[in-house]
Amino acid sequence: MTLRIGLLLALVVTAATPAIAVNPDEMVADAAREARARTISAEVRCMVCQNQSIDDSNAALAKDLRLLVRERITIGDSDEEVLAYLVDRYGEFVLLKPRVNGHTLLLWMSPVLLVLSAVATLVWMSLRRNGPPPPALSEDELAKLDDIVL
Repeated sequence: MTLRIGLLLALVVTAATPAIAVNPDEMVADAAREARARTISAEVRCMVCQNQSIDDSNAALAKDLRLLVRERITIGDSDEEVLAYLVDRYGEFVLLKPRVNGHTLLLWMSPVLLVLSAVATLVWMSLRRNGPPPPALSEDELAKLDDIVL
């Protein structure tokens, strides 16, 4: 029984780990350059899969991009230069985490704006519900009410 639980736990842990699509033939021999390439490729979106980094994707375009990143690092580009090259070539969409600039300001501010509008709506509804009490009934109105009820 314990062996079954252990095997099941090992299966669950193995299934929960992300599949890494980098093939051994793509890797750079220098460990420092390979580490840089892995860091950069984790920040770059696969244009086919769109919600995966090129490091995690098995698509042919992702492989080409991984090779391009390693080629640019081997040439001597810095991490910023490699990312700038990819952005110039494919646009800002290639980055999994877009940079904050004029074009992406609404994207970055939308969570804050959404929370502020929700808070403003709740305050407005609360004030409207708990507004001033209705005016008191006059003696004439109270008499009419007594006639209706009784």
